[in-house]
Amino acid sequence: MRLPRTLLRPRPLPPPPARPGEVLAAAEALRVRLGTREVLRDVDLEVRAGEVLALVGPNGAGKSTLLAALAADLPAAGGVVRVHGRPAAEWSAPELALRRAVLPQQAALSFPFTVEEVVRMGRAPHPASPDEDDRAVAAAMAATHVSGFAARPFPALSGGERARVALARVLAQAAPLLLLDEPTAALDLKHQESVLRLCRARAHAGDAVVVVLHDLGLAAAYAHRVAILCAGGVAADGPPAEVFSERLLSEVYDHPVEVLGHPRTGATLVNPKRNL
Repeated sequence: MRLPRTLLRPRPLPPPPARPGEVLAAAEALRVRLGTREVLRDVDLEVRAGEVLALVGPNGAGKSTLLAALAADLPAAGGVVRVHGRPAAEWSAPELALRRAVLPQQAALSFPFTVEEVVRMGRAPHPASPDEDDRAVAAAMAATHVSGFAARPFPALSGGERARVALARVLAQAAPLLLLDEPTAALDLKHQESVLRLCRARAHAGDAVVVVLHDLGLAAAYAHRVAILCAGGVAADGPPAEVFSERLLSEVYDHPVEVLGHPRTGATLVNPKRNL
C-alpha cells in the first residue's frame, strides 16, 4: 500500500540558536477582534532573544489576547504577527511548535495522565530521540520542582502543582520563544519567585520569554522590559525603572499607585496606595 504523501514528509528540524537581541516575535499595527469587539488595535511590539518581556495592565486590557496573537493562536484582523521573521500564517503547525511554546492560563486534561506523561507531551514536536527526550523531561521536572510526584495522575494535583507541571511541559518543548500566560497566578510566594527566576535563566540562556503578570512588583523585579497595556493598546514599553511611573500606573489602573526605590537595594517597588 502506498502511504499518503503527507505521511512521508520528514519532520521539520528545530531552528538554529537565536542571536542575542534577535527579534523572535513581533506585532506590527496589530488588530484583533473577538466577536464584534476590537480587543487590540494598532499594537506594535517586538520580542527579543535574551530578555524577559512582561505584559501588564488591568483586566480586559488585552494581555492574554496579545499573547495568543503572538503565539499565532488568534488570527489578526489587521496588521501582521511575525514569528522568527516570517508572518505567523506561513509556518505550519509542526514548524511553529519548534519555535514557540505556549502556557495557557488553564491547564486542563480529561484523562488521568501521570505528571511525567504530561511533561513528555512537550517533546512531541521533536524528532524521536529517547535519550534526549528523557534528559529534557527530567531537566524540566527538576526545574519546576515536580520530580517528586512524577508518577501521580495529573487530575489529582492541586492547582499550584498543575501549574508547575504545565510549565514543565513548556520547558521540555525546548522552543526558543516562551509565551506564558499568568504562570504565577496559582502559586505561593516561593514558587512565584522560582518561576520568575526560571524565566530569567531561560532568557540568560538565549530564549525570548513573554510573561503575562498581574503582580507589578514581580514585573519590576524580573522583567528586562514591560509593555503596559490599556484599553487594547500599548501605553508604554521599556525597562520597568523607566516606564513604571506613579502617574502612568495610577491612570492605567484607575487607582492611586506609588513607585518607590528599595531602601537597601534601590530596586523598583510598586504598591497601591491604601488609606487604612
